[in-house]
Amino acid sequence: MAEQTSQEWQGAHLMILWPLPEDKDLVEQLRKTTGLRISWTQALSKIEDESVLEDVDIIATIAALPSSKAVAPRLKLCHALTAGTDYVSRSPLFKDPSIRWTYSTGIHGPTMAEWTMQTYMNFSKDWTANWERQQRREWRTKFEAMHQRDLVGQRMGILGYGSIGRQIAKVARAMSMEVLAFTATAKETPESRRDTGYRLPGTGDPDGTMPSAWFHGVDKESLHHFLAQKIDILVVVVPITDKTKGLLGREEFDILAKHSPYGGAFIANLARGEVIVQDELIEALQTEGSGVRGAALDVQTPEPLPSDSPLWDAPNCFITPHTSSQHVKYMDRGLAILVENLRKPTGSKFINDVNHQRGY
Repeated sequence: MAEQTSQEWQGAHLMILWPLPEDKDLVEQLRKTTGLRISWTQALSKIEDESVLEDVDIIATIAALPSSKAVAPRLKLCHALTAGTDYVSRSPLFKDPSIRWTYSTGIHGPTMAEWTMQTYMNFSKDWTANWERQQRREWRTKFEAMHQRDLVGQRMGILGYGSIGRQIAKVARAMSMEVLAFTATAKETPESRRDTGYRLPGTGDPDGTMPSAWFHGVDKESLHHFLAQKIDILVVVVPITDKTKGLLGREEFDILAKHSPYGGAFIANLARGEVIVQDELIEALQTEGSGVRGAALDVQTPEPLPSDSPLWDAPNCFITPHTSSQHVKYMDRGLAILVENLRKPTGSKFINDVNHQRGY
């Protein structure tokens, strides 16, 4: 028997827009647990045949949306299967007051924390060089690894302390690292540091106790004060807004060069490529003592990254094609938020309701 949705959504038609072929087992499970009518269309950013939308009430999507409300006149709810809303916010429908918007923040932390630690440890342990030696069948015992540092006592600065940043902090602390958090607004009391948002059970930093120090601000002076805290690895997980575009560039790298151990920090960007001035990052990676010892970039500008981009050849730079959050349970977790919202009484506040003023 279906677990009851609220009266508002009983009998509604949910359209899942996803770039991969239909997961029939997942769709059947959703039908049984919600009683919804569910259909699936393969789409990433564009819906080829919009006639399938004429009786759709709910959409779950990454970026594909109707070209206008006219082709989906019954549409009342759009759920973004992403951590932010920057893809769906490009649609003219995003400002339509007749459509409610939610997103999937809270599900990405575990895989993205693993990606962060994996890339930094690969860098720290010269993994690429060791792999290349293995391919050459070359055995070397010249104590060349004695320069390597373990993670104990290293300082991680997390720029943007949301659900992803909190899980990264949890893993870092488990490996005896020190964590510093930077947020846009002040978090000066225990209550303000708690995480009241959606998160997977057992993950994250619900009480905000992982950081040894908190920093905040939306101005350059505040950011620069944070970057001067002797940071070994800077993890970038801020939402993309007008204020965060171009947040890190040559001036910020110079501060890292002056204050970070060993002449600079390793930068891991899991936010959006536009947060970092990419040309200046490439220059920094190419210049010894620039403030950037290495980088791991799951996001770039533009995406897909052109084959002739100099970023591909930048020294000590790990590039992945915006896949740090992907895993076999991604859809299950993203749709679980939508299903939970559909069971709430009519008029209730949804999990991850979009705040249009804030932009996400």
